[in-house]
Amino acid sequence: MSDTPSNMMPLGTKAPQFTLKDTITDTIMSLEQLKGKKATVIFFICNHCPFVIHVNAQLAQLAKDYIDKGVRCIAISSNDIEHYPQDAPEHMKNFATQAGYIFPYLYDETQSVAKAYNAACTPDFYVFDSDLSLKYRGQLDDSRPGNQVPVTGQDIRQALDCILEDKDNPNLQKPSIGCSIKWFKA
Repeated sequence: MSDTPSNMMPLGTKAPQFTLKDTITDTIMSLEQLKGKKATVIFFICNHCPFVIHVNAQLAQLAKDYIDKGVRCIAISSNDIEHYPQDAPEHMKNFATQAGYIFPYLYDETQSVAKAYNAACTPDFYVFDSDLSLKYRGQLDDSRPGNQVPVTGQDIRQALDCILEDKDNPNLQKPSIGCSIKWFKA
């Protein structure tokens, strides 16, 4: 298990557009179709990463807690499935179903979306406002596998609450830590 930090995209960056296949519904979806009225949370995850498995229940709960507030969550996996077959689309659908995802789980086959977002690890989080301007990037919370800190999602929740209340987020934005995205080998 490696500890790879987020790259911390500059705040105010506009969300790079994308069109990807949702592994749950087997349909092609765009960011424009999926974005929330008030906010959009995009997270890069995968099936096998212990950091993702550690927070997975909170990801599902976060989406449920905020969907009626105009917030949409979008999960994306960009891993190389030739070397990490457990992250293949057919396994993504099962993973999402078992976790109770109410959001799409998209597959970034070419890794172009991960590169456009400068994503580095799983999980890696980005919170955008209604204009798709970046307001938060970094960790879900301070919990990591084995550190005995409860998984609460407090950092993402604080960022979302600030957007919904039209306030600046006063909290320090810390990088996420996780497994590196599994890039294609040259």
